[in-house]
Amino acid sequence: MTLPFDPIDEAARQWGERWDGVAQMHAVTSLMRVQQLVLGRLDAILKPHGLTFARYEALVLLVFSSRGALPLGKMGERLQVHPTSITSIITRLVVSGHVVRRPHPNDGRAVLAEITESGRAVVEAATADLLKEGFALGSISEDQLGQLSELLRPVRNDAGDF
Repeated sequence: MTLPFDPIDEAARQWGERWDGVAQMHAVTSLMRVQQLVLGRLDAILKPHGLTFARYEALVLLVFSSRGALPLGKMGERLQVHPTSITSIITRLVVSGHVVRRPHPNDGRAVLAEITESGRAVVEAATADLLKEGFALGSISEDQLGQLSELLRPVRNDAGDF
């Protein structure tokens, strides 16, 4: 159902009748809504590959690693997810045959996730579909995408993202 008005604009109007910070409220609400929309679209693109965006990101991280394997703890840190979440992601990827778990050769307490040939193949196929769909951001020009990334950089920096 399409609304005859922008609900975020309406929320901002009502917000402004009560409180300050209308621009911040409007921006964060827009950002959160777009995040929901984009993630939903990305997951729909990846579903035929048996992936969610979180699983896709984990596989890409393994592809980028020099040995195709990383400790689960390091993966959680790099993907910025809770240890329980990375364990769940890797478990699903193991079940699908895209990853195997291996004991860490130097740390008896750590477990490595290692990408399989099946995992590499699904990353290639899924990436092709994501690229074809503009990563669900096809309505934004390349210049605008660069501007968007730069606009968000200070927020990420303030949060200690890098």
